[in-house]
Amino acid sequence: MSSVSKVGAEPSISYTEEATDGRRIIPDSDLVGTHPFSAARLWNREPLDDFYKEALEKYPNEASIDPIEEMKLRNKIDRLIIPCLAVCYAFYYIDKTTLSYAAIFGIKSDLNLHGTQYSWLSSLFYFGWLAWSLPSNLLMQRSPSGKYLAINIFLWGVLLMAQAASRNFTELAVLRILSGAFEAIADPAFMLITTMFYRRSEQPSRISMWYAANGVGVAGGGLLGYAIGHIKGSLASWKYEFLIVGALCSVWGIVLFFILPDSPPTTRTFTRGERLLAVGRLRENQTGVDNKKFKWDQFRETFYDPKTWLFFLLGLVGNIPNGGISNFSTLIIEGLGFDTLQTTLLGIPQGALVCIWIGLGAFLNGRLPANSRTLVCILFMLPTIAGTLGFLLAPQDATAGRLICYYLTGSYQASFVLGLSIITSNTAGQTKKQLTSAMIWLGACVGNISGPFFYRTQDAPTYHLGIGSMLVSNCIEVLIFIVLRFYLIYQNRKRDNLAAAVSGANQEPTKDSESLGGISTVRPHENDTAFADMTDLQNVK
Repeated sequence: MSSVSKVGAEPSISYTEEATDGRRIIPDSDLVGTHPFSAARLWNREPLDDFYKEALEKYPNEASIDPIEEMKLRNKIDRLIIPCLAVCYAFYYIDKTTLSYAAIFGIKSDLNLHGTQYSWLSSLFYFGWLAWSLPSNLLMQRSPSGKYLAINIFLWGVLLMAQAASRNFTELAVLRILSGAFEAIADPAFMLITTMFYRRSEQPSRISMWYAANGVGVAGGGLLGYAIGHIKGSLASWKYEFLIVGALCSVWGIVLFFILPDSPPTTRTFTRGERLLAVGRLRENQTGVDNKKFKWDQFRETFYDPKTWLFFLLGLVGNIPNGGISNFSTLIIEGLGFDTLQTTLLGIPQGALVCIWIGLGAFLNGRLPANSRTLVCILFMLPTIAGTLGFLLAPQDATAGRLICYYLTGSYQASFVLGLSIITSNTAGQTKKQLTSAMIWLGACVGNISGPFFYRTQDAPTYHLGIGSMLVSNCIEVLIFIVLRFYLIYQNRKRDNLAAAVSGANQEPTKDSESLGGISTVRPHENDTAFADMTDLQNVK
């Protein structure tokens, strides 16, 4: 067995084949490798069940965890995970807005785009995403998650650079489809990594941290676009946009491959004691950490669980506005009377406000009573609805007022972020987690595909139909949060009643006990279910 005197110190480990209870003790050489290019470090698929048992043996309950040591470890996790995911998300959004900036740099005329071809280029990206989303999530389950994400980010960049060589609509369309396929894993991977390293109570603020980089991407895209607009080279400005952003993405993908961990047990920058604590402190989540086995029962449960379809609808209506804004934001701002370079700079306040909205949402949620997330989501939809109405109703010559209203529409980002944390906190079982995550992003795909078509060429520069689609989508999103809230309240009451019934009967049901409305009536000890890869319906804990 391993003897660990202090979490922060490198443990002294003397290995045997098995512990006294028959459990195999996994040596560090199998978890983190012995050198930078060892197989365990480059592509680790070591089964981790025995490590989870070791962690539970060392930390069988909350009282066994030193709060000071846990705080030190949590800060260390923050320094490692959050910057990696934040930079990824900034690139993720910059990547998606390159076409928008290319539009004001002349790509429409250079490639002779006409009619709805520009809208199709915006939507075709998400056709690739839609087609490859589920297969990519299943591949990630069988792969080291950090490495799989890094490879996909590298390929984003390669395909983005290739778009600079496009000579017509067809060539660019094919590359946009391929780009969408490789970006399909981004959001599910970010959510999965967050659930693997953080307690449920910590997840909303951490998701907000990396998602706020969306705003950094908006602002950074504006600054980058402004700088690229001043390049006087032999290529068209839009080509430099694709080449520079693509090169930066590819370089970051290579860096990420070596610095982003795949899971707590395989984090090479942690001591063994820290890795055990990183796993042990997640016992209360009851959602597991990492499991490479695909389970058909979880696959089936995913699609008959009503939450899955509510999350799908949330992704759909939450991204109809995004599909338009991410590709037409520069054209909308330019339509207010600003020139090309002014338009690129005016994207910066928009990005800063997105960061502020998301930060405010996380701050408020952290200071309200438990189970207030859906209420905060509804609250932050209100500025979006007000801004959309103002933009639609304000006079055409009220440039400053319409610009302010347009900036207000970004508050929905805070609601969507907290919506994502509802998924990570309320979905368990590795297969189900990844499929449910894929479903909200499948909905996002459909929303992003349809969004650009509300921004018709004949409606420029006001795009009243497009802004109207934002308003309708935002109102439906509020209704979804209301339905989701009452459904979860109903499910919690059902579990409470079940717990009372089992306690009143003063008996322990067997594993063959029938379920109550899809919820298992088995009441095992929480340590038996913490990392058992059970779904939220199977695990009453």
